[in-house]
Amino acid sequence: MRVLLHICCAHCAVYPAQWLRDQGHEVRGVFFNPNIQPYQEFVLRREAVNGLSEAMRLPMIFMEDYPLEEFFRRMVFREGQRCRICYQWRLETAARVARRGKYEAWTTSLLSSKRQRHDWIREIAQEEARARGVSFLYEDFRKGSEEGHRRSTGWGLYRQTYCGCVYSERDRFLPPHGTSRIR
Repeated sequence: MRVLLHICCAHCAVYPAQWLRDQGHEVRGVFFNPNIQPYQEFVLRREAVNGLSEAMRLPMIFMEDYPLEEFFRRMVFREGQRCRICYQWRLETAARVARRGKYEAWTTSLLSSKRQRHDWIREIAQEEARARGVSFLYEDFRKGSEEGHRRSTGWGLYRQTYCGCVYSERDRFLPPHGTSRIR
C-alpha cells in the first residue's frame, strides 16, 4: 500500500516509518506543523525532518507555509481545547494531502508519543478519513518510541523539549503555581 505519514518531528517518525516499511508499505512523509513556535524552532524541526529523510531515504512533502496568524485565530478564546484544535488542523491537512496524492492510507507520527492524546488523535483521524475517503491506518507506535529516539540521536537529529506551541512551551518550563523563575 502507498501510505502517507504525517510527521510531527524527526524522532517521533523514525519508528513509524520503519514499521510501515517492514509491513511492506511504500511510505512518504508530510511535514505540516503550524503549531511550532517560535519560527526558529520550526526551522530546527523542519531541518531535523530533512535529516531524517536523508538518513532513512524517506521521500518527503514539506508544506513550507508558516501560518502563525491563522494558528492564533484558531486558538484565541479556545485555549482549553488547543490540542484538539491543533490535532484537527494537522490531521485534516494530512488527509487532504493523502487524497490529493491518491494514497491508499495515511497515519501520523503523533501516535508514537506517550504525551499525546491517542484517543483524540484516533477519533479525529477516523472522522477525517471518512470525510476525505482515504483510510486512516491506526497503529500504537509508542511501543517503538525509545528505539526511534535512540536512532535519531545516533544520527545527530535535533530533539525538541516541548510539543510545539507557545502554550506547551510555557507549560513545560513554567514552575508550578505559575511563578516565574526569572527575577
